[in-house]
Amino acid sequence: MRTAALGRTGLAVPAIGFGCAPLGNLYAEVPEAQARAALEEAWAGGTRYFDTAPYYGLGLSERRVGAFLRDVPRDELVLQTKVGRLLRPRRGEPAHHPHGFAVPGDVEPVWDFSAEGVRRSLSESLERLGLDRVDVVLVHDPDEFEDEARRGALPELLRLREQGVVRAVGVGMNQAAMPTRFLAEFDLDVVLLAGRYNLVEQDALDDLLPAAQRAGAAVVLGGVFGSGLLAADAPAPGATYSYAPAPQDVLARAQQLAELAAAHGVPLPAVAVQAVLAHPAVAAVLLGMRSPQEVRADVALPDVPVPAAFWRELRGQGLVRADTPLPGEPR
Repeated sequence: MRTAALGRTGLAVPAIGFGCAPLGNLYAEVPEAQARAALEEAWAGGTRYFDTAPYYGLGLSERRVGAFLRDVPRDELVLQTKVGRLLRPRRGEPAHHPHGFAVPGDVEPVWDFSAEGVRRSLSESLERLGLDRVDVVLVHDPDEFEDEARRGALPELLRLREQGVVRAVGVGMNQAAMPTRFLAEFDLDVVLLAGRYNLVEQDALDDLLPAAQRAGAAVVLGGVFGSGLLAADAPAPGATYSYAPAPQDVLARAQQLAELAAAHGVPLPAVAVQAVLAHPAVAAVLLGMRSPQEVRADVALPDVPVPAAFWRELRGQGLVRADTPLPGEPR
C-alpha cells in the first residue's frame, strides 16, 4: 500500500487508515470476535494507521484497539487518538444507545478543552489502550469551544510534543474553517477533516487544503463516502450525506458519478478514494470498518485500476471543480 509522510513528523502512514469508530459499536453491536478479526485482517493487509478516540463507543473502541495492538510490533504502526471529551460516570439511569453507540450507557462524555483536561484525557486513553504511548493526538470537535481549544488544548498538545510525549498533534473536525484558522496560529502536524472533501464537495480547496500545504501539515480525510452516499455503486433515494438524507441536488450529482463509473467499469467507492488521495496535501483516508470483509474491500480501493479516460470525462463533464487535482495529473 502507498505510504505518505505525515507532515514533518518523520511518521509515514498508508493510504488507507483504519477508522475505529465502528469498533465502538457505532449504530449496531460489533461482536468481540468480529472486531478482533477485522483488526487482524487490516494488519495482514498492510494497514498500519489506526484512528480511535475516547468518544467512540465511550471507551470501547480504545479498549478493543489496544487489546489488538499490544500483540503486534509497536514501532511498525501509527496510533492516533483524541482529546476534548472526558468519560465520566453517568448520573441517573443508563442511557440507551448513547450518542448512537450500542454500548452500556453508564458513562457519558464531558467536554473539556483545558490543559489539565488534555493531560487527563491522554492518561485515561493510555490506560484503556493498555499501551505506553500514542503517536498522534488530535483536538476532537471543538466547534463550540474555539477559544477554549486555542487557550488550553492546542498549546498543551504542543508542549507534550516538545516534551516527546507524542510525535504529532493537530485537530479533527467536520468543518474546514476553524482548522484553517488554527493552522495559521499553531504549528500543527495533522488535520483530520471529516466529510468536507469528497467527489461531491470540494470547498476545502478554498481554505484548508492550501493552508495545510503552506504550513507543511498533513491532511487526513474521513467521510470520503459522504456517510454513505458514495459507498455503493448505485446511490438511491434515501441515501445519506452528512448523516442525513441526501438533498436532491447532491443525490443527482452522486448518480451522475455512478453512471460515469459504471460506463468505465470501475466501482464508485474506488474512484471516491483515489480522487481525494490525488491532492498533494492529503496523506491518507480513514475508512470505518467493522468486519474482515469490509477491510478486504476497503484496503484494495486505492489499487483498483481506473482508466485515464474516466478522469478526463469526470473533469470534462464538470462533475468536480476545475481546480480539483485528479490521479494521473502533475502535482
